[in-house]
Order: sequence, then C-alpha cells, then structure tokens
Amino acid sequence: MSKLQNFLKGIIKENPVLVLVLGTCPTLAVTTQASNAIGMGLAATFVLLCSNMAISALRNIIPDKVRIPCYIVLIAGFVTIVELVMEAFAYEIYEALGIFLSLIVVNCIILGRAEMYASKHGVVDSAIDALGMGVGFTLTLLVMASIREILGNGTWFGMPIPVLVDNKISIMTMAPGGFFVFGCLIALVNKITKGKAIKKKEFSCAGCPCSPVCHKEHQECGEEVVR
Repeated sequence: MSKLQNFLKGIIKENPVLVLVLGTCPTLAVTTQASNAIGMGLAATFVLLCSNMAISALRNIIPDKVRIPCYIVLIAGFVTIVELVMEAFAYEIYEALGIFLSLIVVNCIILGRAEMYASKHGVVDSAIDALGMGVGFTLTLLVMASIREILGNGTWFGMPIPVLVDNKISIMTMAPGGFFVFGCLIALVNKITKGKAIKKKEFSCAGCPCSPVCHKEHQECGEEVVR
C-alpha cells in the first residue's frame, strides 16, 4: 500500500480501539475529560512513534528469542521520558492520568505494532504506521471524552455549556457510561464500513505475538497424547 494508505488505515479501517479493540483499559478510564484524552493520546503517539522507529532500526540486531523483553525495555525508556516531561510541563494532566501513563509500557497497541509491523518493515514505513495508529487512537479518545464530558459534566475542555451544565447525566462519567459510548462508537464504525473494516482472518491466532509459542505447546501436547 502507499504511504498515505498506510497512514489512513489507523483512523478507520484498522482503528486500534474501535476495530482491533486494543487499549480499552486506558480508553475507558481517561475519557471522562477531553483534556485527559488529548494528553493520553499524544503521550501514546509519541511512545508508539519512537518505539516503532527504534525497533525497526534494530530489528536485525535483536535476537528473536528475546525480542519481546527487548521491545518492552525500549518502550519503557520512551514512557519514562514522556512521564518526566509531562510531570515538568503538564503536571495537572500528569496527575489526572495517574497510573495509566505508566501503563503505556504494556499497552497492547504499542506492543502489537512493534511485533506485527515495526519488526518486519523499514523505519520510514514504521513511523508512518505509528503516526496513523496514534492519530486513530487520539481521535477515538477525544470523541469518547467529548461525548462523556459534555453529557456527564455539561462542559467541554472544562468550559461550561449552557443548559447542559445544569442538566448533567452523571452516569456518563461512570463506567456504565463509558461502556455505552464505547459500544455505540464501535457500532457506528461497523455501520460506516459495512462490517468490512478488517478481514476476519486478521483476528485469528496467526496475528497474535504469542502464536509461535502456543503452536509449539499444542504440538508438544499432541505428541504426549500420542505417546
């Protein structure tokens, strides 16, 4: 695919949250405020971009048997940089994101792109892939947070909205409201793409980073049964 298609796929066709259903924990947790969503989205995009580029550049050097630990170490380094910068220059958002900022280290989106894309493609293509996925993740967080903040708090980016500020739907800022908006957005994307956002085979075991290990274990189990 072209570089533009590689970038755009992360927004709708392979949206990491609404299509691949990855990173749902921070998605549901931080989308009570639009400002928090922007902060988390930018932080994750930065880590995703840097880790994809670094892993792509080192893909021929990192031994296959220890690739996952190596990926996590690289990702953790970039997450630490993000945490220190946000603590210094955006302390309110740093406090609001709390533990979920540190948990970017094990975010399925970042580790998944490292294993499925960056480890198999060049630096430029990996960077474009990271930017596309990061933008898709950020936009999803922003849309979810905007809906939940406007309906739940009657504000947007902390600014009060007439009428709505006096008629809040408090449940929208709680877990049930998050799941409701999340489900509605998934249904909307499914409707827009007519259920063809991604091929079903891409959800199979073949797309899982652990598939080689699982396959080996299943083979060994089969051999034991035969014996």
